[in-house]
Amino acid sequence: MYCKNCAKEIDDRAVICPHCGVSQVAAPQVVDNGGAGWGLLGFCIPLAGLILFLVWKDTKPRTSKAAGVGALIGVGIGVLFYILAFGLGILGAIGSAGY
Repeated sequence: MYCKNCAKEIDDRAVICPHCGVSQVAAPQVVDNGGAGWGLLGFCIPLAGLILFLVWKDTKPRTSKAAGVGALIGVGIGVLFYILAFGLGILGAIGSAGY
């Protein structure tokens, strides 16, 4: 067998090249498809979306972006909902007070 890095001959069972020190074991491929499911999770549970964004931002950038965008949209809609509910509550209180 030959080293993947320096191309020198090494033992067939070698895990690390004795000449250059590079691992000969293939690293598992990381799936980064930016799944919409992670965006939906971030939308429904914004804290989970934020945590996933922070954890995956270097290793799975597309998936972390989906979770982060879902969290941002979820928080934004929640804030709009509370502003609307507060505004309607004040309008309802003013209307029932007879002004």
